[in-house]
Amino acid sequence: MSRPYAPADLPATIPVFPLPGALLLPRTRLPLNIFEPRYLAMLDDTLKSEHRLIGMVQPVDLPSGKTGKPRLHRIGCAGRLTAFQETDDGRYMVTLSGVSRFRITEQLDGFAAYLKADVDWDSFERDLGRREVDESFDRPAFLDVLRRYFETAQLASDWDSLKEADEELLVNSLSMLCPFDPEEKQALLEAPTLETRRETLVTLMEFALRGGDDDTLQ
Repeated sequence: MSRPYAPADLPATIPVFPLPGALLLPRTRLPLNIFEPRYLAMLDDTLKSEHRLIGMVQPVDLPSGKTGKPRLHRIGCAGRLTAFQETDDGRYMVTLSGVSRFRITEQLDGFAAYLKADVDWDSFERDLGRREVDESFDRPAFLDVLRRYFETAQLASDWDSLKEADEELLVNSLSMLCPFDPEEKQALLEAPTLETRRETLVTLMEFALRGGDDDTLQ
């Protein structure tokens, strides 16, 4: 994070970027490769704004036509645009630094090519504070499940770094990087505390290890 935020700093309206499977969490960083004209316009406008915030949100479904609006999950996470690079072919390589989750109160109709929404930041005050601590975190047990999940999913990792990472960085980074489906990513986003996010993450990994033979996580 390049700057601290207080609740009063957060705007009532922000641009929103519906991207299936892309998860942003407070105090994390999300790299994005932007090439669609409407989202290039969104970035141009965001760079001119004082807050430089973009709301990442999971779509419930995407419209079949170009003029339809997607249905969005109500809860997303806003990130500040903290890195920006334009490529020779006109794409933008950017990084969002997670600031706070929000609740969409209304999707706005307007002249912009991209989506905007009125948002409510209440009940997410902890996102603006210090790093969370998971007092019940059992690192050896967690890493054992993680190792088995990575082997099954054929994923590689730097285990020495994982052993040393603090629990918030570890849990939130894995929540963002693991190849869960959008609804599972949404469950991780909506977890009210780091402990419940870690419990949800372990449940999802164990579910995958069992081959998905239970009901989908609710």
